[in-house]
Amino acid sequence: MTDLDVLAGAAVLTVGDVMLDEYVWGDVQRVSPEAPVPVVDSRRTTHVAGGAANVAAGVAALGGRGMLFGVVGDDRSAEALRAALADAGVEAGGLVTDDARPTTTKTRVIAHAQQMLRIDAEDRSALAGPTEAALVAAVTEQVCGADAVVISDYGKGVVSEAVARAVIDAARRGGKPVVVDSKALHYDLYRGATVITPNQHDAARAANVHLERDEDLHEAVRRLRGLCDDAALLVTRGAAGMTLFDGEDILHVPAETRDVYDVTGAGDTVVAVLALALGRGVALPEAVRLANAAAGVVVGKIGTATVTLDELERVS
Repeated sequence: MTDLDVLAGAAVLTVGDVMLDEYVWGDVQRVSPEAPVPVVDSRRTTHVAGGAANVAAGVAALGGRGMLFGVVGDDRSAEALRAALADAGVEAGGLVTDDARPTTTKTRVIAHAQQMLRIDAEDRSALAGPTEAALVAAVTEQVCGADAVVISDYGKGVVSEAVARAVIDAARRGGKPVVVDSKALHYDLYRGATVITPNQHDAARAANVHLERDEDLHEAVRRLRGLCDDAALLVTRGAAGMTLFDGEDILHVPAETRDVYDVTGAGDTVVAVLALALGRGVALPEAVRLANAAAGVVVGKIGTATVTLDELERVS
């Protein structure tokens, strides 16, 4: 077993689609007379880091150094995100401001511990040239100070070909492992990555495979690995756990048996743990087992959440 204290202090540079997760908490006592919808009496509003920002927050929660790079707007959501990152102990000096696009914000309305509604505010178009150049310059300057690199691609326009190539090439020159969490379809952008962590449905969609059986998943992985120079693929499979495809080796890790309240942010937690472990020289199969244990903790929490080192020690 890995001594988890080795994770503390590891520096992980995360670049990608940063988001603000906003939660409006309230109660439902009646139905609207205007339409057959519940009326939520708002009690409070909270903000936490989401997307790539949640990966960095996850690193910090585990005692690592979370270095975050991405793009935000010049708006109140950016202010709220920076405050949330400061509270989480994340280094947010790598955030580039583009006043022509909004900070990606997901507003969830929660009543009686259940999500009633989600409202998204975002711009999924490609970054403007100067913004992209500023982001690339900021990341490549700081890669040398990291033990591992994460690319968090939610398909919101930040992880372009230029950004992906610059980040991966800089990491490889420095001998840093690269973990990619992708919701996008363009796996050829991730050539040279160490491990990519799609869920099974996103993997099937990216590979244009109809997923019904394990054989279909294996075919999807074969196609995707051919696009990204045979990087290892860690496919998360919900209640079925996760499966690592690395060369000819296949490792399946069953899901930890726990009550599942909310899967929001579980993938970010997996990526954070993987990057911390790989950055400290932990072998990939053991890093996967740690990530699986951490995912089992975070799904037992409501809302976007992270896992602490103490929580991970209790379950691993």
